[in-house]
Amino acid sequence: MTLNIRAWVSVALGAALVSGLATAANGQSTLELVKKRGVLQCGISQIAPGFSHLNDRGRRIGFDIDICRAIAAAVLGDSEKVEFTPLDTNVRFQAVQSGRVDLLSSQTTWTFTRDASLGLDFGPVVFHDGQGIMVRADLGVKSASELSGAAICLLPGTTSLQNLEDYFRPRSLKYEAVVFENSDEWRRAFLAGRCDAITADRSVIVSVRSMANDPSRYLILPETISYEPLAPVIRSGDANWRDIVSWVIYALITAERKGVTSAQIGSYSESKDPEILRLLGASGDFGKMIALPNTWASNAIKAVGNYGEIFDRHFGPTTSMALDRGPNRLWTEGGLMFAPPFR
Repeated sequence: MTLNIRAWVSVALGAALVSGLATAANGQSTLELVKKRGVLQCGISQIAPGFSHLNDRGRRIGFDIDICRAIAAAVLGDSEKVEFTPLDTNVRFQAVQSGRVDLLSSQTTWTFTRDASLGLDFGPVVFHDGQGIMVRADLGVKSASELSGAAICLLPGTTSLQNLEDYFRPRSLKYEAVVFENSDEWRRAFLAGRCDAITADRSVIVSVRSMANDPSRYLILPETISYEPLAPVIRSGDANWRDIVSWVIYALITAERKGVTSAQIGSYSESKDPEILRLLGASGDFGKMIALPNTWASNAIKAVGNYGEIFDRHFGPTTSMALDRGPNRLWTEGGLMFAPPFR
């Protein structure tokens, strides 16, 4: 069914207000709740190869999973102290607002509306993406401009529909939006031929194609119709928790820039680089500033690696995704990934 945006925002705002009142009533910050519970509750995508899926041993792995594990390691000293809650796109924000999860790490685009009206805060961008369109190769379509009249599979609670409108309407192209309640139905419907095309972030449609019995039957069109900065989401009004989430991510990026890896992190304890010493807690009192041990960043890097290690593990050339880093390169290498200085 189609999504009634006004009604959804109204419900979301109500949930945010209830959550805020509950938090104020118990007087506990997110950090205090996580420490008391002894586990980080992390909202994730249902199935998204590269970002979140179960391996052949039944262990949850992926880029978004590693972000959760890094934060658990920083806060609780153990990357395994995290519980994952798979969420459909149409309920993921309510899960954050209600306190069901402490953090949403689920390929979520940071937009003005979401930031300003839903009682949510966003951490730093962890993945720069853009919306693409994939079609069945037998349609003979080579460009999005040839999709007039096409049935296009969509998910609710995403920016995909608005992006299609913004792209198609100025070009006087008509299409039929076919909306599915969850990612499993959405993906299966397209692969079963119920839609002519599917649209989502390019990284997502690459993962959908990788799950097909014959990936060569599907063509990703050349157009990128939107910019999609993906970032973790938390409830608003908790500045210290936002700082923790943000600076754990910045630590992973800084570690890559400084050449600090998970395997060699112990060898940097006597580094001559003052920023590395501050990053790893060997000097300064940075942990105290955000109510964590001074080894918080070291624990996160040791658990999951630096940003480049995480990206290569899930999207690198030896994976089924084989994504070029593109804008997800460090800013020192012509990309968009950066971190404020540790000083």
